Amino acid sequence: MKLSRRGLMQGAAALGSLWATGCASTKEGGGSTQAAPVSKKKILILGGTGFLGPALVEAAKPRGHTLTLFNRGKTRPGLFPEVEKLQGDRDGNLEALKGRQWDVVIDTSGYVPRVVRASAELLAPNVERYLFVSTISVYKDMDVHGIDESAAVATVEDEKTEDVSQHYGALKALSEKAAEAAMPGRTTVVRPGLIVGEGDPTDRFTYWPVRVARGGEVLAPGDGADPVQFIDVRDLASFILGLVEQRTVGTFNATGPASTLLMRELLEACRTANGGDARFTWVDADWLVEQQKVMPWSDMPIWIPRSGDSKGMGRVSTARALAHGLKCRPTVDTARDTLAWFKTLPPERQQKLRSGLAPERESAVLAAWHQRSSAGSPPASP
Repeated sequence: MKLSRRGLMQGAAALGSLWATGCASTKEGGGSTQAAPVSKKKILILGGTGFLGPALVEAAKPRGHTLTLFNRGKTRPGLFPEVEKLQGDRDGNLEALKGRQWDVVIDTSGYVPRVVRASAELLAPNVERYLFVSTISVYKDMDVHGIDESAAVATVEDEKTEDVSQHYGALKALSEKAAEAAMPGRTTVVRPGLIVGEGDPTDRFTYWPVRVARGGEVLAPGDGADPVQFIDVRDLASFILGLVEQRTVGTFNATGPASTLLMRELLEACRTANGGDARFTWVDADWLVEQQKVMPWSDMPIWIPRSGDSKGMGRVSTARALAHGLKCRPTVDTARDTLAWFKTLPPERQQKLRSGLAPERESAVLAAWHQRSSAGSPPASP
């Protein structure tokens, strides 16, 4: 089966971007360190009201940190009335940041190197550290298992381009370099995988607990043995704050779970979490793509077959992050909590998921699969 990594990455970009004292700094090389008592920090979050930002705020408040959010004031401006908010625009209006001091900046909203550079250079004299939230999509080759932070990153011929939809990974990689150039030796880069859970605007994970809870025959892609990776937004927020508190620099892949999770285990976790009478029909991956144009990642969220030029996306190494405190909650908990949150959304939002197959399309594909099977072609093994 021929799958285009560019198509997968463009989909990720389109959905994802529309996502002082204490102890001595940790060396980038990995390995756990003795944690000293953590001091409370003054933290500036660039963003803060989208998806990861609110999770950071919710995790930071009980730890006693003082928070400031900087954004345009357009996304949920009434969120967190008790938190200081500065209004401006990352692209050309940073006046509200001038002359202010913070211990650390957490950049959750940088996609273009020019914009990241402007923020980092302005803040460099008055902050201790800069933490940039990047992505595992920065890697040049995603066709190998166990990609770690030393792997080559994607490049773009015209480094002045700002076409995020076409060059998402390469621009994120250049943004990492821009932050480090502005604050050498004081920059932390976190490269998450797919971020999931409460507040996810994309439904790329939400599709599965919602669909499984609806019950009946569920179209399940492949043979169930393809590995999948994702990280609960709460676990990512906690990990980021841990790096901030311990004054850790370096680059970290941040996804989960801690051990290999197969597609069938994900769907079973959804069924365990939410009950119902869901029955999984595993459908051959090649047939899905070639005969029905049901595509991994978009039509079948999270799923990427373990063959092809993107097969490494389900087996990225997180050894360094785990050694520095990353903890991932059980998949069943993420599935249960995601569904509970989704049920609190307005009915019109619940009626149409933003990822995955519509019910009528799923039914049509299943019918075609059963017809093929009854004609003499055996179905894929579960």
